Amino acid sequence: MSIKVAVPKEVSAGERRIAVDPLVAGKLTKLGVEMLVQKGAGDAALIPDADFQDIKIVAGAKTLYKGANVILKVQPPTLKEIEQMDDGCVIIGMMMPHLHTDEVAKMRDKKITSFAMELIPRISRAQSMDVLSSQAAVGGYKAAIMAADLCPRFFPMLTTAAGTIRPSKVLVIGAGVAGLQAIATARRLGAIVEAYDVRSATKEQIESLGAKFVETGVKAEGEGGYARELTDEEKQQQQEVLNKHICQADAVITTAAIPGRPSPKIIGKNVVDGMKSGAVIIDLAAEGGGNCELSEPGKTVHHASVTIHAPLNVPSQAPFHASEMYAKNLFNFLQPMLKEGEYEPDWEDEIIATSVLTHEGEIKHEPTRKLLEGEDK
Repeated sequence: MSIKVAVPKEVSAGERRIAVDPLVAGKLTKLGVEMLVQKGAGDAALIPDADFQDIKIVAGAKTLYKGANVILKVQPPTLKEIEQMDDGCVIIGMMMPHLHTDEVAKMRDKKITSFAMELIPRISRAQSMDVLSSQAAVGGYKAAIMAADLCPRFFPMLTTAAGTIRPSKVLVIGAGVAGLQAIATARRLGAIVEAYDVRSATKEQIESLGAKFVETGVKAEGEGGYARELTDEEKQQQQEVLNKHICQADAVITTAAIPGRPSPKIIGKNVVDGMKSGAVIIDLAAEGGGNCELSEPGKTVHHASVTIHAPLNVPSQAPFHASEMYAKNLFNFLQPMLKEGEYEPDWEDEIIATSVLTHEGEIKHEPTRKLLEGEDK
């Protein structure tokens, strides 16, 4: 008997993505599983039910979850959703356990096996499963579009009958996947682009996209592809150089986020006070509180003549392609666990062992376990 893989409609406010698109649903069916998709699950992503050919469409979440062996989601499940799931089922999605401790405890108590896609190790073999990278690429692209939209100046140089318009100067802080995509998009829009990252290894990547690397003399390579915490002296040195470039920019895009921790404050109120009239800040680190001291997550605020935009869940603003990319990540993660339509994970596999959050009544992710149960258990 084949397993049932269910895809619910996302219930989180503002979430427009769907965990599986029609192409991936078809691929999973060919692997021998029975696919179930909740009615209207793809509507917000402009993927109608009719596109899921030969896939069973289920009217309500309660019916969908009943008997489902594997559940695929984008956002963490709510307590109500977990209550509707069968004990011992499997759920795969982005879990953000440090923000959803009650939900983690509920999954533990119901002996649900949960996999957090954001915990997948950043190793070569797992690149095709990396949801952080795929969704960050969407965020970086949209950030540059937002900056161009909010900026009162043209991005490209224009030669017109009324004279020549000089191009805008854009500064991108953070050269991870989101930052690099923001650089590439701002360059395509015709802006002069500068970029900075504490990881000096990104200089070559930044310059390959046609941007200028901002040299501050601070290097902070860390583990797992992330930057390490800077010392107070390094922060001051970095800040002094960055402040000059921030104040010269027409648009600043910040992408410095640390998973599970507050975003570092890079742009203080005093720096905003010194920015050009009409300058724009796009704060992509708003989920963690923002990189700008004046950012209000989910809002656009105006300080003097500077606009500070701190959007949340940016990938959901391009839900069609964001869903397509996310679905491929999920498929590449789930496929090795399916053997002739049956769910058979290899618990010795580094990717599976690292990304499992709860299993058989236990919290397997150690930082989350300590957060919920303390050090001694």
